[in-house]
Amino acid sequence: MISVPRIIGHRGSPRAAPENTLASFRQAAADGAKWVEFDAALTLDSRVVIFHDDALDRTSDGAGLLAEAPFESVAALDAGSWFDPAFKGEMVPTLEEALELFATLGLGFNMELKTDHGREVELATIALPIAVAIWSDNAPTPLISSFSRQAVAAAKDIAPQWPRGLIFDRLPSDWAELGKSLGLATLNANHKHLTREQVMEVRGAGYAVLAYTVNEPARAETLFGWGVDAIFTDIPGEMLKAVDKL
Repeated sequence: MISVPRIIGHRGSPRAAPENTLASFRQAAADGAKWVEFDAALTLDSRVVIFHDDALDRTSDGAGLLAEAPFESVAALDAGSWFDPAFKGEMVPTLEEALELFATLGLGFNMELKTDHGREVELATIALPIAVAIWSDNAPTPLISSFSRQAVAAAKDIAPQWPRGLIFDRLPSDWAELGKSLGLATLNANHKHLTREQVMEVRGAGYAVLAYTVNEPARAETLFGWGVDAIFTDIPGEMLKAVDKL
């Protein structure tokens, strides 16, 4: 079974810095996180950037859809001021910039492939070779995940040496078949819909269970008590302190 730290910073440390930015990843490391999760997505001209939403407006000063914006325009966006004026000028990172920072900070990572319909394989085909080329074999082995079964299947072909996870809102009835066919290491599920019985069954089948997005220490304690291997959280620093007391 894959080894991951119990606490993973969700998009960095997004309560303290603008999500999915280099500032947020630096903050997560400063908070004591050993791993972060981030979202890799494609611009119109197929550059891989770190961005969560389909639309640009919530976490930048842009408008329209990321998938319809060329990289040159995305690179010019301010991705920090929406969060706090102190972060004015924070940029939308490229995949290369993020991974180089992680290497410097000693951070492991879970890369979520945020796919547009019809571009699932394209994203995996472009992003994974970049990541493999940058990431040292001596660094923590990363986890590649997605809601898209096509993207995870492509990741299996492109970077079979890296473990894979499939993300769900609710655990589907065919999770065991998916785990086998996609060669999964983890099942990543919305903690709100997880049950103790599901966690025990999935772990009994040899898969790790990762739960998102957990921001209440009491809930984290419950999940860990069920056997959940790791949680994604917006408050990695606070959660690490709380979990140390469990």
